[in-house]
Amino acid sequence: MEQYPSDNFIPQREPNEVTLEYVAEPKPYVAYYVQDRPLPGRKPETAAQEPPARTRRKRHRGMKIFLICLAAVLVLAGGLYAAWWFGLLPDRFYGGDHGDYYDDPDYYYYYGELDESAEPELPVVSADDGVRLVYADGHGDALTIQEIYRRVNPSTVTVVTELPRGASVGTGVILTEDGYIITNAHVIAGGTSCYVALADGSIFDAALVGYDAEQDLAVIKAQDTDGRAAQGLPAAEFGDSDALSVGDPVYAIGNPLRLELRGTFTDGIVSAINRNVTVNDKTMNLIQTNAALNNGNSGGPLINVYGQVVGINTIKMSSDYSNVEGLGFAIPSASIRRLVNDLLTYGEVRPEPSFGVTVLQTGTRLEDDIWGLQVLEVTPGSAADLAGIREGDFVLAAGGRPVETSQELLRIRRQLYVGDQVTMEIWRDGERMEVTLTLNDPVE
Repeated sequence: MEQYPSDNFIPQREPNEVTLEYVAEPKPYVAYYVQDRPLPGRKPETAAQEPPARTRRKRHRGMKIFLICLAAVLVLAGGLYAAWWFGLLPDRFYGGDHGDYYDDPDYYYYYGELDESAEPELPVVSADDGVRLVYADGHGDALTIQEIYRRVNPSTVTVVTELPRGASVGTGVILTEDGYIITNAHVIAGGTSCYVALADGSIFDAALVGYDAEQDLAVIKAQDTDGRAAQGLPAAEFGDSDALSVGDPVYAIGNPLRLELRGTFTDGIVSAINRNVTVNDKTMNLIQTNAALNNGNSGGPLINVYGQVVGINTIKMSSDYSNVEGLGFAIPSASIRRLVNDLLTYGEVRPEPSFGVTVLQTGTRLEDDIWGLQVLEVTPGSAADLAGIREGDFVLAAGGRPVETSQELLRIRRQLYVGDQVTMEIWRDGERMEVTLTLNDPVE
């Protein structure tokens, strides 16, 4: 089931970006905020400052001294690099058990590019039986902004994925106390190893449970250095994104710009729901928000006023040609629940079925107490087509539940799988009729 009308966005590069981004001008890559491998005791080289020239003779002498010093620095740097290259120096430097990895002054940054669909080469583990993402039963009273931050920040982690050169840095949300964590697939893309840092400074290695590049979701598992599962982690509470309305306040937590700014909290509203965003022939149905999403927010939580995670932040709109503000997008929890539970159970996402109809977003009153969604298009060969649904019909109910908005129809579809059967009640030419759809793969 597609939304109508739909909006299309195409990728464009913005330097420093861990969050995937889409704008009107297409470019086939995403810029990642990464960190280069440092040498021990070496800090980033900066441009030398030439001393003030008081006389011509002193200026020449200062230049000679500068060139001699520069040559010495280059020789020393070359020697250290050669030592590292031949394995005489360690690749990573920690203090204590895990050390203060993020605050090491020897770390410096460069801007790299990486295919967000590159397959990760992380160690793989299977999820324990019975691990599921479930919504909270209710939500209680609305919280203050400070209460929301205190509740969710401990459940928000920094995800560092080591790449063949450097690392990508994103965010994740703790799903369970024993270390299952949700993040974006593009945060771990191309990674050779991965670890996570909690708000309290604890650091754990991470193994891959499963991921889906099409839906940009991944589940990883926090473990200690011996492969034992983490214990007692502060798990987030998840809420139902389908309860959101345009204008509702929402909040985001992530790691913008640099790691020293991790745990940054931003606020905004829901700008749109069920926004179809298409890039590279894949379409994602997302929540749009004006809460600031910056470098490093990928995989972090979008939070409602009750302190519940209702989305996973994934993309933002950006442009090299004009100022673009307040256009961020998150995967709704209504979609995440199905996708994550597939990853936990099967290690991959099972195909999502299609009804094969394009409908208006809001219902039409047909009689006093009868509302229906007008069918604008039926995809040839789809389940709806094979069941006899036609353009111009009105969908009154699906699976025994009345539908008055496209969101309600989408909610029903999210609970179904390829091969399932679902009944639809149709209004055609003033008469009710019931048809049965056998759901199949989306028809291209």
